Amino acid sequence: MKCEGEKVYDQPGNCPVCHMHLVPVDDHSKHDVHSHLKHVVRSNAVYTCPMHPQVKKDKPGSCPICGMDLVPEKPTDTSEEEIAYHKMARKFWIALALSIPVFIIAMSELIPLLHLEAFFSKKVWNWIEFVLATPVVFYSGWEFFKRGWNSIIRWSPNMWTLISIGVGAAYLFSVFGLLVPGTFPAQFKDMQGNVHSYFEAAAVILTLVLLGQVLELKSHSKTNSAIKALLNLVPPVARILRDGKEEEIPLDQVKVGDILRVKPGEKIPVDGIIKDGNAIIDESMITGEPMPVDKFTGDKVTGGTINGTTVFNMAAEKVGNNTLLARIIEMVNEASRSRAPIQKTADVVAKYFVQIIIGVSLITFGVWAIWGPQPAYVYAFVNAISVLIIACPCALGLATPMSIMVGTGRGAQSGILVKDASAIEEMNKVDTLIIDKTGTITEGKPSLKGFLSFGNLSDDEILRLAASIDNNSEHPLAEAIVKGAKEKNIELTKLENFESVTGKGVQADYQGKKIGLGNQRLVEDFKASLDSGHKKRVEEWQMTGQTVMFLMVENKVEGIIGVTDKIKETSAKAIQTLQKLGVKVIMLTGDNEITAKAVAGELHLDGFQADCLPDDKYKKVKELQDQGHVVAMAGDGINDAPALAQANIGIAMGTGTDIAMQSAEITLVKGDLNGIVRAKDLSHSVMRNIRQNLFFAFVYNILGVPIAAGLLYPAFGTLLSPMIAAAAMSFSSVSVIANALRLRNK
Repeated sequence: MKCEGEKVYDQPGNCPVCHMHLVPVDDHSKHDVHSHLKHVVRSNAVYTCPMHPQVKKDKPGSCPICGMDLVPEKPTDTSEEEIAYHKMARKFWIALALSIPVFIIAMSELIPLLHLEAFFSKKVWNWIEFVLATPVVFYSGWEFFKRGWNSIIRWSPNMWTLISIGVGAAYLFSVFGLLVPGTFPAQFKDMQGNVHSYFEAAAVILTLVLLGQVLELKSHSKTNSAIKALLNLVPPVARILRDGKEEEIPLDQVKVGDILRVKPGEKIPVDGIIKDGNAIIDESMITGEPMPVDKFTGDKVTGGTINGTTVFNMAAEKVGNNTLLARIIEMVNEASRSRAPIQKTADVVAKYFVQIIIGVSLITFGVWAIWGPQPAYVYAFVNAISVLIIACPCALGLATPMSIMVGTGRGAQSGILVKDASAIEEMNKVDTLIIDKTGTITEGKPSLKGFLSFGNLSDDEILRLAASIDNNSEHPLAEAIVKGAKEKNIELTKLENFESVTGKGVQADYQGKKIGLGNQRLVEDFKASLDSGHKKRVEEWQMTGQTVMFLMVENKVEGIIGVTDKIKETSAKAIQTLQKLGVKVIMLTGDNEITAKAVAGELHLDGFQADCLPDDKYKKVKELQDQGHVVAMAGDGINDAPALAQANIGIAMGTGTDIAMQSAEITLVKGDLNGIVRAKDLSHSVMRNIRQNLFFAFVYNILGVPIAAGLLYPAFGTLLSPMIAAAAMSFSSVSVIANALRLRNK
């Protein structure tokens, strides 16, 4: 729980602040993600608290702040949560086996057919209760007393403060009553002079608390199910091609540049590029999109995704911790251990709440001791313990971290990577979204849009000549034209004397004539001109966001080619959905005014700004923030990094640059605007779930504490047994966890 900042320990044990079990964290410098997340490396393990991620230990134990069991910071195949669960379950079953006879003995007077005093005297049965209850206290429940004592000496009151004081008082009272009954007033004794014992209360309360802990540990392992599902995507081996032969090697031996073979139905081992063959890849486990994706030679593939029915060879490009899957797992881990701002409020409330409850318990004892019916001190003692037990704030402490952990894991399965918990809370408040055009609204790569003849040549002839001359160019626009011609099965022509004219276009010789393809400045170099009709057609194309290039033969413009960066199919619907959610969508782009205006008009954006430099985007974000807006910025390039860092929430497209992802709080794996809609919906669901959890926690305490104090006794004669209080306390924690787990189905 980061009680002591980033401090770690070299042995398992408990957090000295909150006394929760320490959990292991692996040394990234020695183990890549495939080894340190797939295998337990206990020498480098770090344990942390699910509620206070600043607490880090190198051995199991309890959190020094809240006393919860520490859990592994990284989930493993041999789950530390499972180990802690089985250890706690063993203690629970022993406690249950001993507590049942203690409970039966104590309740024998209320069971008509059970006359235990016919066998032994009340004093003997008290000794039997003592013998049975003592192992429950000193073996099964001793860890709780250590946590409680630790919270007292550090003056960080938490749930274990209340439990240890309440149960400890009941047990010690009973022991002294058994050993030195003469020191007690008459009202504490029965007709035979035996002091009434509360061994059954101590044993049953500890057993119920153990039950709650067992259920919490079991449920806690489920909150990591999303991460474990991601871990299971990693295949243990890869097929490498060496000297024309295929062999299997462990995944952690794969190096950048290795040629790997992937067979039908297999998981892709690492990130890379297809070198030979085609494939249909199921990427749903990474992107959240259900439709398989066609991949061809030269396309990138992602480790952990599943190959379809073909065989292909790939070159390893990113391995170990550098793969997308490794980064996803790392980000989910970090986010699930981080703290949302609302958690700080809950922590402050819990801290003072415990102190208030101790005060209420003392007041309860005093009121019953002075004005209660006889035996007044007995009533006072029992009700004071009930107040301490039922008011345990464990549910209050669990309310936020459980929702954050489940929510971030669920987000990762949908292609939404959250850097920290505060981003989830802040995303729910966003009212303005700034988006880049290229690569965010659009696909980020140019494609052929149109081609038109102005003279004697046919339209196809215009495209053939344009693609033929561009076939020698490395410009992205040239690549789009050549690709468009090939898709239309147009054969290219061999040209001579190719020349690239910087800032203008390209030119070459064709059948003894000079031809050129480029912008208006190249038109002027060719001493060509356009009539008014042709100029109007060019302007119409430009108004739709196309980049228009002119094809010249000698001194005449024979036709035009239109290239555009296509708007993603998902952009329009996503923007409409965001606007319905009350989010204003503004586009900032480095593109020209005409193209920007065309895109903004087509998508009905709330505003746009063209010809933006990186500094302009940064200033716009700051300007909107100064006006009181909560701003999210979505981008994918290096030029977006300053604005991403300045925005309340930076959203990076996973298809973009690494620096953009490092500057952002949220990364969208697939890289389209639908991911922002999902992120907004996720943040809303998580925050609603947290508020529900806090409501559950407070309702239990608001209703339970007055009843435990005896508020209903004057009117209804109703009192709350400490055992019932313990059951209610455990149920409140379980209800909070169960509610958080509902996010897995979101």
